[in-house]
Amino acid sequence: MSDLETMDNKQTTNNSISRREVLIGMGAAASLAYAGSATAAMPGHDHSKHRTQHEDVHEAVLDCLEKGERCIAHCMTSFIEGDTELAKCASKVTEMIAICNGFTYLVASNSEYAKAYSKICAQACKDCEKECREHDEHHECRACAEACEDLVKEISKSYS
Repeated sequence: MSDLETMDNKQTTNNSISRREVLIGMGAAASLAYAGSATAAMPGHDHSKHRTQHEDVHEAVLDCLEKGERCIAHCMTSFIEGDTELAKCASKVTEMIAICNGFTYLVASNSEYAKAYSKICAQACKDCEKECREHDEHHECRACAEACEDLVKEISKSYS
């Protein structure tokens, strides 16, 4: 065998070993990952903290966000058409959406800050509802006002 063939065989062997080591390492990593998830699912592991403890509040805040987004879209269409009558409404809905976005995460994660933040969220929803009620003839404004009202009720039931 020539020196060139010997070098070529060594290189092939080294590459095979390197690939083998990578595969062994990947197998070990997968085994550790599996073992970790199996441990988490073991009997006695408390899964109650994995989901929100205030499902009704969480659903209400998500509904409020959806209705608020539709209301904003309606306001924007009015603006494009040259009608600025809904400007104050759009402003209050934008504030409500910003506050509810933070609140929804706190509720979903059972944050220790959810109760304190619920007061801010409830006030923003009351203000938004009041403004949207002034445009009750618009379906989107009425739906947003009703969603805000529902969220305030859910907050008062869960965080009072």
